Amino acid sequence: MKNQDAAAWALLALSMGGFGIGTTEFASMGILPLIASGLNTTIPKAGYVIAAYALGVVVGAPLVAIATARMSRRALLLLLMVAFTVGNAASALAPTIDTLILARFIAGLPHGAYFGVGSVVGAALLGPGRKGRAVALLMAGLTVANIIGVPVATFLGQQLGWRSTYLLVGAIGVATLIALWRWVPHVASLGGSSVRQELGALKRPQVWWTVVVGAVGFGGLFAVYSYIAPTMTRVAGLPESALPLVLALFGTGMTVGTLWGGKLTDRSVTLAMWSGFGGVTLVMLLFALLATSLWAAVPLVFLIGFTASLLGPAVQVRLMEASPDAPSLAASMSHSALNMANAAGAWLGSVVLSAGYGYLAPAWVAVALSIAGAALFWCATRFQPRAPSGESSKSLQAR
Repeated sequence: MKNQDAAAWALLALSMGGFGIGTTEFASMGILPLIASGLNTTIPKAGYVIAAYALGVVVGAPLVAIATARMSRRALLLLLMVAFTVGNAASALAPTIDTLILARFIAGLPHGAYFGVGSVVGAALLGPGRKGRAVALLMAGLTVANIIGVPVATFLGQQLGWRSTYLLVGAIGVATLIALWRWVPHVASLGGSSVRQELGALKRPQVWWTVVVGAVGFGGLFAVYSYIAPTMTRVAGLPESALPLVLALFGTGMTVGTLWGGKLTDRSVTLAMWSGFGGVTLVMLLFALLATSLWAAVPLVFLIGFTASLLGPAVQVRLMEASPDAPSLAASMSHSALNMANAAGAWLGSVVLSAGYGYLAPAWVAVALSIAGAALFWCATRFQPRAPSGESSKSLQAR
């Protein structure tokens, strides 16, 4: 019982970090118009703030995992949270749009490695056969951020200015540091015991297939959600004061979808992937056609969060199983994939908006990206080579 209680407290501490990361990643989307007006720039230009954070995740995730292969997982988690806190403080103090873009890139560097290392630690604490649940519990912190953290941060930004949003995230980072210090046990380096061994994951075709599938398949979510604030207020007719409530609804969909996705993943990774791609394609199509109606747009925001989040645990577990001897790097690359999607989605949304196609155009981009992601996953299941070890190979083929 004591071991179970200790694991529960450790998972809570890890989830707090996910809560802070989710708040800073998605709150930027809710305050995007405020950033644009506060720094005298356009909304499409302000969208580069989102893309810069995502690129920081893409770059930081593999580099940190490789460089710290021999480091204690607990010490690494603490170091990553320090970097995260400093990056958000710098964001709050940025004097221009260009310096804010740079600060957001720096703030994104620890993101992927934190989730990758946290997933490996969580899976070790919960034991065999529960990887999907471990990943889902850690990612639940990120999704709960969209229920509580993002709406609160958005409301705070509306009342006190956008800088207060990033100051709030910095405070969450400090609280997480204390929780990690108190509750996460010392865990030795897991799986990859050297830089060379971690780099071995990059030789696995299965790893790259899954990264590409995730990067393309999730792009639609970010193409739409990056511009959700102006879409809901200017197209659907939502009062700006109600925006935090809609963001909370999106977070509720993400939380339910992530927990459901964890259970589906433990049954079958393939089932979870196909469920996610099918659901996202349908919901994005409906959003593109119906979001001019407030009564349709609001429930569709919930469904966007739900269907997209079915994919999260599946992508991460598939990567961990594809490279069992380098799990930290493999799991970290899941968030590289998600944030490649974030950067590409935000950029593609900016392209169609700058071209004058209107705020529903990103939803059509999302439909195309979801279909492309599903096609790539079909190719991956048909043509990718078998896993390097017999055990992992059987697992992937069966799942």
